[in-house]
Amino acid sequence: MNKSLIEKILTARVYDVAKETPLDLAKLLSKRTNNTIYLKREDLQAVFSFKLRGAFNRMFQLSDAAKARGVIAASAGNHAQGVAMSGHKMGVETSIVMPKITPEIKVKGVESWGGKAILHGDNFDEAYIYALELAEKHNLTFLHPFDDIDVIAGQGTIGMELLRQHPDPIDIIFIAVGGGGLISGIATYIKYLSPTTKIIGIEHEEAASMTESFKQNKRVILDQIGFFADGAAVKQVGKNTLKIARNVVDEMITVSTDETCAAIKDVFEDTRTLLEPAGALATAGMKKYIQNNKLENQQIISICSGANISFDRLRHVAERAELGEKREVLLAVTIPEKPGSFQAFCQAISNRTITEFNYRYSDQHNAQVFVGVYLGKGDQEKQELLQNLKEKQYPAEDLSNNEVAKVHLRFMVGGHAPIAEDEVLYRFTFPERPGALLHFLTGIGDKWNISLFHYRNHGSDFGRVLVGIQVPSQERDDFCAFLEALGYEYHNETTNTVYQRFLR
Repeated sequence: MNKSLIEKILTARVYDVAKETPLDLAKLLSKRTNNTIYLKREDLQAVFSFKLRGAFNRMFQLSDAAKARGVIAASAGNHAQGVAMSGHKMGVETSIVMPKITPEIKVKGVESWGGKAILHGDNFDEAYIYALELAEKHNLTFLHPFDDIDVIAGQGTIGMELLRQHPDPIDIIFIAVGGGGLISGIATYIKYLSPTTKIIGIEHEEAASMTESFKQNKRVILDQIGFFADGAAVKQVGKNTLKIARNVVDEMITVSTDETCAAIKDVFEDTRTLLEPAGALATAGMKKYIQNNKLENQQIISICSGANISFDRLRHVAERAELGEKREVLLAVTIPEKPGSFQAFCQAISNRTITEFNYRYSDQHNAQVFVGVYLGKGDQEKQELLQNLKEKQYPAEDLSNNEVAKVHLRFMVGGHAPIAEDEVLYRFTFPERPGALLHFLTGIGDKWNISLFHYRNHGSDFGRVLVGIQVPSQERDDFCAFLEALGYEYHNETTNTVYQRFLR
């Protein structure tokens, strides 16, 4: 055990700006899972995130000369606000480089504390490199967001509070992981005094750098990451954090966007607080772990690590929460194309609430219906519904895990296009910022004809576009080369069942 880190945690200077946040009983989650679940409310800090602790502790340790030169940091947003507030408290000038996709609420948070917000790059890693360049160019003091021992020690003070607030044995603590500073600090302190307490780290499945590093027993740089949980989206965890975490973290698990959205809803229902996606990762992972391991009668803590969510993103969260909770199913159903068939189909669904119903005439014999159904009993009811449809001779396919269906089809108007010869279908994602859609269309140019196009602003981190393009077979190699040069993440969806059944 790292005793020097324990000493640093015990002597960390955080309460000049941070407060001891409450450990609240989550009554609804506890009742639903038959466990005793507590939420550590770091979302109630002045900057709505735990990051304030580590930022202030690190800045407090700086020499007067370093403070006088000014401080610069790189951040996805929450560390940025912690640095800005700490600078405001100490009278130190602060500059923070943040990715261009950083939610506006976090940028405004930095500026409200007198920090200078510099937007650069499409992800944290690009912002980090630029911040180092500016630090060297202007002789500024760089404050690392997670891989600094003083930052880690500041976050570790949460562990001190947990053991004071819950003096009885704690079975499991769930902690979100981005760069690893939070889990390294908390787990070090908890394991030192309560070695039997399990520490479970949670990452989003599209930014699982700690999970992969554990698997490969070395620091891994991910080729590509998703930014839904932007506050915990890094391509590579810290050198110090990985070394510490390997000794004090029992397990790493990942969660999906839908599971994260469902967790945001769960915490809201228990607290009336809206967490940001990264802030809800721990709760999403906790629910998944409890279900997979059939846990009961456990004393469990989930760290609510941040609440800096933009209002516009709530639309996307709400859309995906029911799917994440398995309380909605999306189905593609084939029904006879004849009068009265819709009524008969609705009778087969019974009295269940229909959340979505889309149809367009295209065939004289069969109709393809895209339908969403609310499930009061979750997965059990879904299986009952599918079996009932099968018995009534309605071929049905579950599309609840199909990204094209969830992100695009349910919001589209249109139908089959048999005259669109040589059509291929691609799904693209790109950093969402002003002018991004125009840049995307300009990149496609006029070499190939666009035969289908769907874009919807989700108030989220990514622009999501579904494009049908007519590409003759002899030009497919040129088209693939063009896609690589375009520089956006893309997926070929030409064989996707949603496309074949509803749009081809």
